[in-house]
Amino acid sequence: EGSDGAYGGYYTKEDIAEIVEYAAQGHIQVIPEIELPSHSEEVLAAYPHLGCSGEPYKDSDVCVGNEEVFVFLETVLSEVMEMFPSEYIHIGGDEASKKHWQTCPKCQERMKQEGIADVNGLQSYMIHRIADFIESKGRKAIGWDEILDGGLAPGAAVMSWRGTEG
Repeated sequence: EGSDGAYGGYYTKEDIAEIVEYAAQGHIQVIPEIELPSHSEEVLAAYPHLGCSGEPYKDSDVCVGNEEVFVFLETVLSEVMEMFPSEYIHIGGDEASKKHWQTCPKCQERMKQEGIADVNGLQSYMIHRIADFIESKGRKAIGWDEILDGGLAPGAAVMSWRGTEG
């Protein structure tokens, strides 16, 4: 912002309140999306310890075996739910590569502890756990159709971008 070729930026809490109020005047509900477990490159650049490699710019998926990831996401989601009164909170769930999970000791340990057979099951574990957290706050989770992989979290809604078969 403010310079030639600038890209990105952010919204303040005041900006968000204004957008949510403006939308509500038109009977529109703004549904925020906090993308997980993938599309997390920016988060992992700032907090590399939340990725499997522990290094910035190496991962696109958060490390599901790392308990700090869930503390971080619950903190972020709690703040998001304070700002957005929407019934649904979008958690993404699409296009996770899952490649680092196959060799990450923390992810492999989580799979062993939870009796999870494969990385699709590991993603399902994460989606279920985050959906349960969102529902504990009186909201509903919604995600892209990949949240069907490994089993859908009860009460979660699905947005399909790959077709309607699911």
